[in-house]
Amino acid sequence: MWQAAMEDAMKKTKRNGEKHGLQFPHIRRHAEGKCYEWRESTDWIEGFYTGMMWLSYEYSGDKAFREMAQAQVKDYRRRLDEDVALDHHDIGFLYSPSAMAAWMIEGDESAKRLALDAADKLMKRWRPEGEYIQAWGPKGDAKNGGRIIIDCLMNIPLLYWASEQTGDPKYREVAVKHADKSRRYLVRGDDSSYHTFYFEPSTGIPIGGGTHQGYHDGSTWTRGQAWGIYGFALSYRYTGDKQYLETSRRLARYFVDRFPEDDVVYWDFNVEVNADTLRDSSASAIAACGMLELLEHLAEDDEDRAYFQDAVERSMRSLVTNYSTMGEPDAEGLIDHGSYHIRGDLGPDDYMIWGDYYYMEALMRLEKGVPGYWYERKEAKTGVK
Repeated sequence: MWQAAMEDAMKKTKRNGEKHGLQFPHIRRHAEGKCYEWRESTDWIEGFYTGMMWLSYEYSGDKAFREMAQAQVKDYRRRLDEDVALDHHDIGFLYSPSAMAAWMIEGDESAKRLALDAADKLMKRWRPEGEYIQAWGPKGDAKNGGRIIIDCLMNIPLLYWASEQTGDPKYREVAVKHADKSRRYLVRGDDSSYHTFYFEPSTGIPIGGGTHQGYHDGSTWTRGQAWGIYGFALSYRYTGDKQYLETSRRLARYFVDRFPEDDVVYWDFNVEVNADTLRDSSASAIAACGMLELLEHLAEDDEDRAYFQDAVERSMRSLVTNYSTMGEPDAEGLIDHGSYHIRGDLGPDDYMIWGDYYYMEALMRLEKGVPGYWYERKEAKTGVK
């Protein structure tokens, strides 16, 4: 099943790349039909598309994927140099699956330099007054000056990596402090999570939790919970701090315990479920990757191993069988029924490029044991294995 799903995913990824060149997929507002909007790189999501090219190259050895990925990486250099729409914390989402991947796979020194420059860009969002990375907007922004969001746990691996590559502890120190702040304020006592938390910008005094894309301020947005599962597991990989591992485990149990009948979650754990309630297939794909990462750090006799292995298997089988576009040769996306921002009527039921990426990453892990592009691999950089 995994092999057939991966081969179908690669065919669609290759066709998209050949058809659209250096245009990138963007999420549309509510519209008829299922497709991406293709245009230049101006959002936080493009890195996932390039990551799909690298995953396809690693899986198949097809140099066409390599050439498309390399051309895209050059465009990320242009975007950083011109500072195009980078006033946010999603620098890791943009530059880890693109430039960091190029370094890890190819040993490309220019890509390594680009990823390190991107880490420096992310460091500019550090707010020492409150010891957190500001999610959105410029420093002192009236609305977002004191905001953190759970998504950032997947951006800080770029900083951990930068410390490893440069020997400079400042990147790691910022990543750890932000992870600690997130663990304390974004994770609730019942192992659910806030999407966002606010601090008084000048003092760092905590104000309270809220949401931007979830059902309500006190609800648990499923994609946010998934970011937390994967992000804390990666912080454990980089630091060895068992608190992060335990937090990832707790968030994952909360997630799995609330699987619906078909093992693919709705867009929020607290939304009323009826025939019209929308799913978020992308949240389930992210969580599957997070649990696969978590499993790498659990002992063979850990009581939770079978529980999480079964959860990944069930969720991924459902994604392949019930949500993937296998059998739809002209589809642009890999999995359907993803949700971006339902209350904002942005991509409420469509393809999500991050959903496609994490679906493919999970297939790659399951089929070949090869992870994504969030940490340095031990193998030598000699191209495709």
